[in-house]
Amino acid sequence: MKKIVYCLLLFPVFLKAQINESDSLKLKADLSLTGFWQAGNVDTFIFRAKSEVAFTPFRKWAFKTKNSYVYQEFGKEKADEDILSLNFLYLNPERKFYPLALAFVSTNFRREIDLRYLVGGGVTYQILTHKKHWLKVSLTSEYEYTSFSMTDFNYDEFDGSGTINTLRGTLWINGKYHLFKDKIILSHESYFQPSLRYGNNFRWRADIGVELPIWKFLNFKVNYLHTFESVVIADQKQEDQFLTFGFTLKSY
Repeated sequence: MKKIVYCLLLFPVFLKAQINESDSLKLKADLSLTGFWQAGNVDTFIFRAKSEVAFTPFRKWAFKTKNSYVYQEFGKEKADEDILSLNFLYLNPERKFYPLALAFVSTNFRREIDLRYLVGGGVTYQILTHKKHWLKVSLTSEYEYTSFSMTDFNYDEFDGSGTINTLRGTLWINGKYHLFKDKIILSHESYFQPSLRYGNNFRWRADIGVELPIWKFLNFKVNYLHTFESVVIADQKQEDQFLTFGFTLKSY
């Protein structure tokens, strides 16, 4: 069984595409599995899984859920075990302006976050709506609860309490573009999320992908992810960056 798992990790399987909730299809889904295993003088085990599903439960409504899991182990010591679930509910997503509700749940072993959840809502504006070129901007507001396993932070004003509660305002920008007669596909998802209560409590994330089609259902992909969180446990770095390479296997 372990050999099968290692083969899957060494030869990543991607069933991934950025899903547009405005698409006319009733159901769209993707899944990505990636990983790495090394044994001997250095023991390293990395596993990452990500799924995205969008469907229309009722006429004029659309629901999208994006879930990811990360586990990393170095020298048989756990370095990461993170869970992130992003859930959106849209009304009339085919229009230029449409409202949305959201609920997020996450944990982060690396940043000592036992539980974080956000609930809120907002509005989306579709700047470009072509099937092969789309760009959207959203503005939302959320209530956030975060429980940490430690109480010593990089900013003294947060010390002594393991929980931080705040209201946030979030600016989202995401899009996808087929360039040079579909020879290059560029996608991006990013947000800036400041606290409305604490000026020094904010975070941002930028996720950029470039795909080169090899076959109708297969693309080569380069992905860059950059995250920043201002309030962290003392002595932790605020930024994380990931550069990954792989393939996209599309079912639609």
